[in-house]
Amino acid sequence: MEKFRFKGVVFFAIGLIAVFLQGCGATGTSTFSPAFQAISPTQIAVVSVSGDIRGEAPKNQVEDFFAMEMMQKGYRIVERTRVESILAEQDFQRSEVTTAQGAAEIGRVLNVSAVVMLDVSVSGEQVSLTGRMVDPETAEILWIGTGRGGTGKTLATITGAAVGAVGGSRVRGSSRVPVTIAGGVLGGAVGHALAPEVADIVQRAIREMVKDIPRR
Repeated sequence: MEKFRFKGVVFFAIGLIAVFLQGCGATGTSTFSPAFQAISPTQIAVVSVSGDIRGEAPKNQVEDFFAMEMMQKGYRIVERTRVESILAEQDFQRSEVTTAQGAAEIGRVLNVSAVVMLDVSVSGEQVSLTGRMVDPETAEILWIGTGRGGTGKTLATITGAAVGAVGGSRVRGSSRVPVTIAGGVLGGAVGHALAPEVADIVQRAIREMVKDIPRR
């Protein structure tokens, strides 16, 4: 009987790791307006990062991830300090640049071909992002992209928790194994917005979100 219990715990642990690996993937989609190709934007500015993340550091990290992906595609990105300076000079509130009209107004001052607004949501083990690119002249939305993916503890942590639970089961019996594994793996999964594992999936989700944007 003990042998069968042990095998059951092993299969449970392997299944849990498999679920984690599936959840670490990221997907993304893009939709373009007919004006995107006509304008063919090359220089862009990220004017807002909104959502349920708090603090400048994580927002800056999200912006940097986006800038890195776009620069690899050949786009020129306005430095963040330049955007911040213009926002201060124009006395813009943060909430104003989360709308297409407000973002377009800042884009005209910056003299860029397009402005981008990013929205990030982190809920438990899920991350979702939305990006919008706006024409500064008309406030028309040129592109909307979404990205999403699952987050969680690192594989090493999960493997360690599973192995520990398997070892413990041989001493304590199988009745406590699911609780041990769930507590070790799922407990604390909800952390700071850009904990290392969250930052990794955000970067992957952004990569998927912008993958259909043409290179320059």
